[in-house]
Amino acid sequence: MPKLRVLDKTIDAPAGRRLVLAIEDAGVRIGHRCGGIARCTTCRVTFESGEPDTMTEAEHRLLNERGLFGQYRLSCQIVCDHDMSVTPAMTADNQPQWNGDTGPAPDPEVKPEAAWQPIEALKGSATWTESASG
Repeated sequence: MPKLRVLDKTIDAPAGRRLVLAIEDAGVRIGHRCGGIARCTTCRVTFESGEPDTMTEAEHRLLNERGLFGQYRLSCQIVCDHDMSVTPAMTADNQPQWNGDTGPAPDPEVKPEAAWQPIEALKGSATWTESASG
């Protein structure tokens, strides 16, 4: 089972579990205001280690549109298949205007249907900061 470190917690994450759900399994109330369908960016994270080297087309499109490509990753578009250490940007704790509502529960499967691409191939298509890639 992959190990997930999020903030000060470490858990065993079932292989194939969506990262956004595994973060919640660790007791961290991460945002997913769109229900985990790559539309809002409230589930964005930074990686301390273990950043995947692929990205869904939906994640790439949205991060590009918001000027966040190379700075953050969307936890709703990542599955746990290896050890990772992440820091969520938006949680119920640091977003008091949410009044504890992090959003609709994400489905167990990545939505929209995932088509992963190598990040190396995407770097030339948008502004990329090396600090976000590990």
